[in-house]
Amino acid sequence: MTQDLDDLQEIGPIDYLVVELPVEGMTGEAFPELVSLVDRGLIRILDFALVRREHDGGLVAIALDELADGSMDLAVFEGAGSGLLGDDDLGEAANAIEPGRAAAVLVYENVWAAPFATALRRTGAQLVASGRIPVQAFLAALDAAESNT
Repeated sequence: MTQDLDDLQEIGPIDYLVVELPVEGMTGEAFPELVSLVDRGLIRILDFALVRREHDGGLVAIALDELADGSMDLAVFEGAGSGLLGDDDLGEAANAIEPGRAAAVLVYENVWAAPFATALRRTGAQLVASGRIPVQAFLAALDAAESNT
């Protein structure tokens, strides 16, 4: 089946994050920053889930209201679910964190890149590889380069 290039939706690259969180003493400081990214039109949240890995390896979903202590409004994340994130994905996320810890799992569209990505698709280009350089690796490379000069 072929698709008319003029009918392509303007959509940006889709990424995911799994962020390990402390179960106790979480401040929620990052949540307003995430909301700011959405409000500024930089990203669109497609899926958002919170899970906890039990000490026996089991997985427990965490409802947003379990985190609410009155200091942060988490209602904006309610209902963020496109269907891309399934139980298997949450299981993999739980395996990536330490027992007794929690994880925020986020699937998001890079809205800022949508016009560029759409233009590439219209020309027949396609993404064949993607990756991310961890900040720690970047800083280590800078330190190494600086020590070699």
